[in-house]
Amino acid sequence: MNNLSSIMISVQVAKNIIHNTLLPRRKGILPISEASGFVTADEIFASVDIPNFAQSSMDGYAIRFEDRDQPLRIVGEMAAGSSRTLKIKKGEATRIFTGAPLPDCADTVVMQEKVRVENGILVVLDQKISVGLNVRPRGSEIKSGVSAMDSDTYLSPATIGFLAGIGCIEVPVFLPPRVALILTGNELQSPGQPLEFGQVYEANSFQLTAALKKTGIQNIDIYTAEDHPELLYNVLQKALMENDVVLLNGGVSVGDYDFVTQAAEKCKIKQQFHKIRQKPGKPLFFGTKDEKLVFGLPGNPSSSLTCFYEYVLPALEKCMGLRNSLTETTAIVTNDYIKPPGFTHFLKGFYDHGKVMPLHAQESYRLHSFAQANCFIVLDENSMGCQTGEEVKVHLLPV
Repeated sequence: MNNLSSIMISVQVAKNIIHNTLLPRRKGILPISEASGFVTADEIFASVDIPNFAQSSMDGYAIRFEDRDQPLRIVGEMAAGSSRTLKIKKGEATRIFTGAPLPDCADTVVMQEKVRVENGILVVLDQKISVGLNVRPRGSEIKSGVSAMDSDTYLSPATIGFLAGIGCIEVPVFLPPRVALILTGNELQSPGQPLEFGQVYEANSFQLTAALKKTGIQNIDIYTAEDHPELLYNVLQKALMENDVVLLNGGVSVGDYDFVTQAAEKCKIKQQFHKIRQKPGKPLFFGTKDEKLVFGLPGNPSSSLTCFYEYVLPALEKCMGLRNSLTETTAIVTNDYIKPPGFTHFLKGFYDHGKVMPLHAQESYRLHSFAQANCFIVLDENSMGCQTGEEVKVHLLPV
């Protein structure tokens, strides 16, 4: 291993540093219509019994169980949504529909297919009838004052439906961190504009914004900074004042025009690490200031997105109480790949039914293969590559 790699840290050490860093968590209240995909920040309690009346679970006839073996006179009917009350006496039954409240004194519902009705008289034909059959008791879903949902619960469509069904209109959640994206590089040109000699189209803001929004972070402050230390310092200062997480893109290497580390030091950001034994994305920077997180991502698009998925995304999801969506598994590789030891390689790959194929164009400046990838093949720093048919570690991307 050369001197350059000896001053770098390993992938796992870098991940441990981020994981063990105090991450910002903001609590807030969202309308239930906007809470899907977030995580509850506090325990939620039911405010009423649900259902708040004994309710029929099907169309049929409400009876007193003790009257099941005698002819019953049908009195009235109860439909779902009925707010009137009805009481049946001994020897009586009421026509009832799914979701309707039971009449007073009724305790059982007989399916309409298991009765005979003639001239307003009901005969029960169900020989297996039991008390309480086809009745949803009051509070059978949940009782008033009981815990309905723990904190740190992911708000899936089903949990949203459950909370709405018990009358919740607002939900305490972990809010997304406020994220700033700072683009550096005098060579960048906006898509749609003509390229001058020496320019490249700027893609990182588009791919990183898309990845952030997929995580549930919708409001992203985007800044641009020319390759000048004072200008970058001013932009970084402003981004830190207004955001919880800052992603600097480009300028994190050791070239004459790479000023991220200088600006970070001037802003009193504590450097946690800079440079990892990995490809792509070797010059990744991570620092903290109070509870604010600062990531310096490489400017090459493939390196930038790789570092986002492997390091930034888990940190953001932790801030939001979410599980890491970068899923780890193993697969059988379909092609050979040779690498020297010393660096962990994240190869863009395509995973399908337990097999994984390394894609073409693995260079850090190329996105063509990334656009087709759904995973990384992870070859650790001691590995010399992989051979066809070998089992390899895979990180499935949240694409």
